[in-house]
Amino acid sequence: MSLRLRPSASWLAPQFRPTGGRAITGLSVAAVGVGLATLIHSLFPMAPVPTLAVVLGVIAAHLPGLRGFVRTSARAGLSIASKQVMRLAIVLLGLQLSLSDVGRLGWATAVMVLTVVVVTFLGTLWLGRRIGLPGDQPLLVATGYSICGASAIGAVSRVSGSREEDIADSVAVVTLCGTLAIGVLPLLQHPLGLGAEPFGRWVGASVHDVGQVVAAAQTAGAAALSAAVLVKLMRVVLLAPLVALVAAHRRATGGRSDGGARPPLVPLFVAGFLLMILLRGTGWVPAEILEFASATQGLLLAAALFGLGAMINLSSLTRTGSRMAALGLASWVTIAAVSYAGVLLTT
Repeated sequence: MSLRLRPSASWLAPQFRPTGGRAITGLSVAAVGVGLATLIHSLFPMAPVPTLAVVLGVIAAHLPGLRGFVRTSARAGLSIASKQVMRLAIVLLGLQLSLSDVGRLGWATAVMVLTVVVVTFLGTLWLGRRIGLPGDQPLLVATGYSICGASAIGAVSRVSGSREEDIADSVAVVTLCGTLAIGVLPLLQHPLGLGAEPFGRWVGASVHDVGQVVAAAQTAGAAALSAAVLVKLMRVVLLAPLVALVAAHRRATGGRSDGGARPPLVPLFVAGFLLMILLRGTGWVPAEILEFASATQGLLLAAALFGLGAMINLSSLTRTGSRMAALGLASWVTIAAVSYAGVLLTT
């Protein structure tokens, strides 16, 4: 099977020409949102910046006096933030992955992580369709829960051609459950009989966003945090094959990407993501560059999530609210239970 990469560089370049100053306006609003999220995080370190960015985006889109501005003048730039900026963030995420570190966890842990991802993804996708959620919501929620939250939703939505409303609603429920996990999982550590490292592996295998994993695992110390991040990054590695599978399915069924063309089998931003993983593995990238790239990736992801949050329409979300909440809760219980069983079996 040959891999077809789209030669155009439009996967990165923001489309300023048709939107003009409104694009700059929206991107500026996203930058202000990231600044506010960072400030709040500095005051309340337990609240991750990505989560705060989504919440602030939702608030901005519904706050009287600001709502009209966000949904009209700023919408074009916020849409760019949620799409092109998200792709850049995903590419830079690859520099946070070290295959050698992941390899030290062993094959048993790798199999456990793969099992968790497959069971969660397929179970959530089946249940979402069973209860009648519209559009790509089942696919996007399944992706967010099984891989890495909003980042994964953003990646898959780029090749699935999902509606902005479906993307925003899926990000909302995945972010909500991931935020709740920060407070709930540490309370369960001792009742479930988990030491520091097993607890970290459980957090890494079951919590959605990387920032949420860090926030939850650090409560049990450095050993838990290290194990959690490594297991989490093993899940992130699976983002590339999942996106490729979705793209292949959409191509086979005549689907369209968000750009209006049939999606390439390996999207360029996924190829960039894999290239960054390989580059990190060479050891050629200085630690200072890796640190800068990590900080930049965090800011870009926060800007993209603010843009996605601003796309959320709470009134439309309430129309599928009970079904979406049911799917989110069921998926959360599934990934937590399967991950816990996997940790017990591999410890």
